[in-house]
Amino acid sequence: MVRGKREMKRIENATSRQVTFSKRRKGLLKKAFELSVLCDVEVALIIFSSGGKLYEFASSSMLSAIERYRAHSREDNISTKMEQDIEYHLLQEQIAELKEKERSLTEENESLSEKCKGLAKSPTATLGEGVEHNGAVQHSDVETKLCIRCPGRGTYKGYKRNCTQVTT
Repeated sequence: MVRGKREMKRIENATSRQVTFSKRRKGLLKKAFELSVLCDVEVALIIFSSGGKLYEFASSSMLSAIERYRAHSREDNISTKMEQDIEYHLLQEQIAELKEKERSLTEENESLSEKCKGLAKSPTATLGEGVEHNGAVQHSDVETKLCIRCPGRGTYKGYKRNCTQVTT
């Protein structure tokens, strides 16, 4: 008989499904037993067939294994709840810090806006200071070089004499 990979989907044929269930259940129970003996661990296995029949294996007592599982689940739930409470508290602290930072930045922004309004209303500006033009502050200590030459010509010796330097 050839063994191959079995596609993981429900077996449609009821007889084949029952045979497979029976063989795999026995194999699973055997593996649970081997695991408990070889590794000295407590194993509890519960299987309900599609017909509702119960199959179980426990290396010690099934009731003690179930109680141990419930106690462990409760501990996990309690620790998870504690972790969530701590996380929620940390988030509240971070939110409070960010709100305080927002408030201080808003105040700083307002004070800078007031300073800018005061500078914009000054009657004159000296050379080198900012000069307001159409609501924007410009600096007047910029030199501009204007070169005039005929289009389409490359650079040549007399290029410099056609350049006029304009300082604004």
